[in-house]
Amino acid sequence: MKRLTLLAAALLSQAAFADGNFTVKTGIDYTSGKYGTNTRTEITAIPFIGTYETGNWTFKASIPYVRITGSDNVIAGVGAVSQTATTVRTDSGLGDLVTAATYSFMIDPKSQFGVDVTGKVKWGTANSDRGLGTGENDFWILVDPYTKIGNVTYFGGIGYCMLGSSATLKLKDVVSANAGLSYKLDQQASVGAMLDYRSRSTDTGFAQREITGFYSRKLGGGYKLQAYATKGFADGSPDWGAGMNVAYSY
Repeated sequence: MKRLTLLAAALLSQAAFADGNFTVKTGIDYTSGKYGTNTRTEITAIPFIGTYETGNWTFKASIPYVRITGSDNVIAGVGAVSQTATTVRTDSGLGDLVTAATYSFMIDPKSQFGVDVTGKVKWGTANSDRGLGTGENDFWILVDPYTKIGNVTYFGGIGYCMLGSSATLKLKDVVSANAGLSYKLDQQASVGAMLDYRSRSTDTGFAQREITGFYSRKLGGGYKLQAYATKGFADGSPDWGAGMNVAYSY
């Protein structure tokens, strides 16, 4: 689902992303919320992520397996798209394929101040009839500055997305923003927190506001573990969520 900025922040607080250039990752992500309705919607996702780094470039591709039970006005990866009365359904299947390319500018190596610029495409591969996606392509541009002071990495970001619309689902372009920090506990572990905001994607939908806390630890042998928990503060966000993932770097 989200979490990519969160993961990047955790890794920035340590010396490097990985010992190698290629990383594979999987885990589980669970969210639960009413999204402004009387019906609770639960979404479970098992993501499969591949990342390749070369020089200042990072290339990433991901696709999740998604199971959603609850209100049919909630779409995986989008949230609530209306405030109308809805029916309850259970559906599952592959979600949307997402590809991204990031270029990292190290503006001041001494202070470790830098900026990441990312172009991201969400390909509408998920089944829109099941609410696993919109069925349309989305295009993101993201700018994420960061700096490290002592054991603390401060980070933030802004983004703009052109959401794909269809005849049955009219979506608006959205803006996003985030801010947070990550504290390096030792050479192996870090903890942190991040605030997220995203504007509403429809005239009858809701904005998203949430906070996420995370813990990341290198396990040795190229493995890394991360666990996180999320609390939502708007009807566009889940009431709460949690997840964990394991990455292996070549």
